[in-house]
Amino acid sequence: MSIQRKILLYFSVTAIGLSALSLSFIYTLFYEFREEEFQQRQKAQVTNTVQYLSTVEQMESDILRAIDKISIERIYDEKTLLFNSQRELIYESLDDTSIPYFADILTALSAETPWIEQKDGLYDVIGMYLVVGGESYYGISKAYDEFGYSKLNYLRTVFIINLLIISVFIISVSFYLSRLLSRPIVDVAETIDNYDVEVESEPIRVSNSNREIDVLVKRFNQLMARMRKAFSFQKHAIHHISHELKTPVAILVSNFERMEAEADGDRLREMLKNQKQDTKALSNIIDALLEISKAESGGKVSMQQLRVDELLFDTAEDLQGLYPEFTFTIEYAGASDNESKLTAKANPTLLKSAFTNLMLNCIQYSEETHARISIEPSEESIDIRFVNKGQTIGEKEQAFLFQHFFRGENSKGKSGFGLGLVFIHKIMKLHNGAIEYNTDKKYNRFTLRIPTLPSL
Repeated sequence: MSIQRKILLYFSVTAIGLSALSLSFIYTLFYEFREEEFQQRQKAQVTNTVQYLSTVEQMESDILRAIDKISIERIYDEKTLLFNSQRELIYESLDDTSIPYFADILTALSAETPWIEQKDGLYDVIGMYLVVGGESYYGISKAYDEFGYSKLNYLRTVFIINLLIISVFIISVSFYLSRLLSRPIVDVAETIDNYDVEVESEPIRVSNSNREIDVLVKRFNQLMARMRKAFSFQKHAIHHISHELKTPVAILVSNFERMEAEADGDRLREMLKNQKQDTKALSNIIDALLEISKAESGGKVSMQQLRVDELLFDTAEDLQGLYPEFTFTIEYAGASDNESKLTAKANPTLLKSAFTNLMLNCIQYSEETHARISIEPSEESIDIRFVNKGQTIGEKEQAFLFQHFFRGENSKGKSGFGLGLVFIHKIMKLHNGAIEYNTDKKYNRFTLRIPTLPSL
């Protein structure tokens, strides 16, 4: 069942039901009031007749007929029986209505039970014991309340018509409100039904909606944005992995080629040993990718104390074997004998991957066959600057430098997927560090800022 029909059904049933209960309650109160009021009239009739009879010792026929006439005019279709203290009939009204069970009522009446009331179809029957002028009397009255029942029937008809009118009004209002309330939800449902999460589109917007629907739409748009981001990353996952594994795999292939040409057994064993280490390094890079994924999902990355400069030299040595025509000049700026200024708490696999990416960028984007790396230790951090000559990145593009799959104008005609700098940026965030970019005329300068031990 649709939400519109549910609103229509629930609201209509509840409102009509409450209206019917209210009218039924009023009708029941009036029904009981009519019965009570009419029985009081019967009681007054019996009492007045007994009081009149007690003042007359001998009753002539004219007087009796006058009493009967008064009774008939006051209460329609009534039968009244009066008995003395010996339960002998002393008066009977002239009406044809019969009370065949009057003896049972008469027997039940006493000083202890002075009042009895019964129903005989639509007739009200009362029996009463009363004392007038020191004498005990018993009175039984049976009558039909024509006036009361006519008013009750009229009230019932009015209530039924009123309930029908109210029902039509409530159903009409419920239908209007259900459409008004469900329209935004229906619009959202139709929009979602035609929504393609893999296609970049405008966020869902719904007009004439309430706050709850706005919150629902907002949360859906946020969810879709996260899903598009996840789908986009999943779509390019193979590119991400190949970008990180391309260099170490190339190193392994290069080592195998050299091993094939090596004739010296001792040298070959040494190269096999190195190849084993390089294979472990490849495994470490895969672990680095897993570490980043774990950190992004809320896990912790393993850290250890290490000399940042030594790790940098090891990375440069690995790349030198792969790109022998390119050289890196590594120098210390403001070098210190304090070893702690060159020591940081870091993940060696992740940090080496960051160094490798920046060095590869120097090789790929440099107009010369060399690049310069400077190490600048301080009390709070170790700044490592990678400087190469080549086409620089424009100021407008720098704002998107660390976003997924962004490639600047200087990347045209060059291989890559725009993921390397994003990878480095994530590694620096995991180390509470930073990566910065600036230019100096025709020189690109990337700076890695790694916190030293005292600041951790």
